[in-house]
Amino acid sequence: MRFLILVKACEATEAGVPPSQKDLEGMAAFNEELVKAGVMKAADGLQPTSKAARVRVTKSGTSVVDGPFAETKELVAGFWIWELPSLAEAVAWARRCPVCHDLDDEMNLEIRPIFGPEDPVHPKNTSPKR
Repeated sequence: MRFLILVKACEATEAGVPPSQKDLEGMAAFNEELVKAGVMKAADGLQPTSKAARVRVTKSGTSVVDGPFAETKELVAGFWIWELPSLAEAVAWARRCPVCHDLDDEMNLEIRPIFGPEDPVHPKNTSPKR
C-alpha cells in the first residue's frame, strides 16, 4: 500500500528559511534509512506559498489566487511517498522522523493512503476506454 506523507509548513518554512546543516544531515540520514528499507518511493520539499498560486474550479468558472496564503498550519512544506503494508507501519516510520529544531518546535505529518489499482476511483479504472 502506498502512502502520501504531507510535511506541514511552519512560519520558518513559509518565510523560506532553510534548515540548519545539522537538521539537513538528520533528515538525510532518515531518508537514507527509508531508502535502504525500500519504503521511500519519492520525496521532495516545496517552495513557500509566496511563489505559489491556487486555482479554484467551479461550475461557473475558475479563479486564481496568488500566494502567499494565510493559515500556515494548513500548508504543506514537503512530501514523501512511502510503500508499506499498513497504516500502522507508516505511523511507526513517521514517529522516527527528526524535527528540524532550528525551524520549529514540532514536525506535523499527515499520512494519507493513496488509492491503488484495486480501488474504483483509481485513474486506471476511471480512464476513458479506447
